[in-house]
Amino acid sequence: MAAHEILAATNAVVTLDVALPGIVWPWLVTVNTWAKSIGTGVIFMLFMLLRMYPNQAEKLRLPTAIVAFVFINIFLLFTLADLHQPLRMWHIFVYPHWTSAIAIGSFMASGFLGLLTLLIFLGWKKNDVVYDKVLFWTTILAIPVTLYTAALLSQCTARELWQMPAESAQMILAALLSGAAAMILIGGNKLTYEAKQTLGAVLGLSALMAFIIYMSEYVFGPMKAEEVAATLEYIKGDGPYTVMFWLGQWMTYILPMLLIVLSRVSKSESLLKLAAILSLVGLALVKHVWLMIPQLLPMS
Repeated sequence: MAAHEILAATNAVVTLDVALPGIVWPWLVTVNTWAKSIGTGVIFMLFMLLRMYPNQAEKLRLPTAIVAFVFINIFLLFTLADLHQPLRMWHIFVYPHWTSAIAIGSFMASGFLGLLTLLIFLGWKKNDVVYDKVLFWTTILAIPVTLYTAALLSQCTARELWQMPAESAQMILAALLSGAAAMILIGGNKLTYEAKQTLGAVLGLSALMAFIIYMSEYVFGPMKAEEVAATLEYIKGDGPYTVMFWLGQWMTYILPMLLIVLSRVSKSESLLKLAAILSLVGLALVKHVWLMIPQLLPMS
């Protein structure tokens, strides 16, 4: 072997020797997706309420923009905290790779945050005409912002449980569910019982559809691939995440649906608020379990 070939071989750098073991995306990513759902969801609900109940929803322009701004900043903060090299995050904007969901999502989330900042200013100035025009484009941008995590998960080709069609539906439903729940709490005395019941209907239907998708994966998922069957064992029987999974399903979907039906029968706003609180807390559990269990399966 020539001398220069020996020198090149001894200076070789190994960047990845074996598959990464254990959890790569920890609870930081759970908070990331949970906060993003609320931040985009309240914008969806405000857009709906301004068209259905304009006289009531006009008082919610500034509070909703502030809530969305806070939760999107939580989403971005925990995204930054999860990066292995957070001080180099500016590379995403200076040297973007347009095939990466992270790069595209970073630009969209930054633009969304800019529009939210503008909404806060317009809401403070009570410039309702311009506010509503900006809100329209903010709502449009909220759709890909809340979907981008599904695209990110679908790029993990070795994780059969994170399928793009199901994950994209779950991201939209999580935004609608958490947005309706948060708006019930934000609305307070500003919204009438009828407006809150509309939000309750959105919450209940979103919970029903999301629950059906989760149960379909739970029951029929093993038919797709052996990896899915092995992954779901973590939430079946005596699996380590069984309790957390079912606690999340009950808190986020089953109990809120029952409480919403009871609130419509008894005309109780207290039951509606309880359903909203349970769904917001439970959504964090649901997101955490679904994020963790595919990462627990050995890659070999």
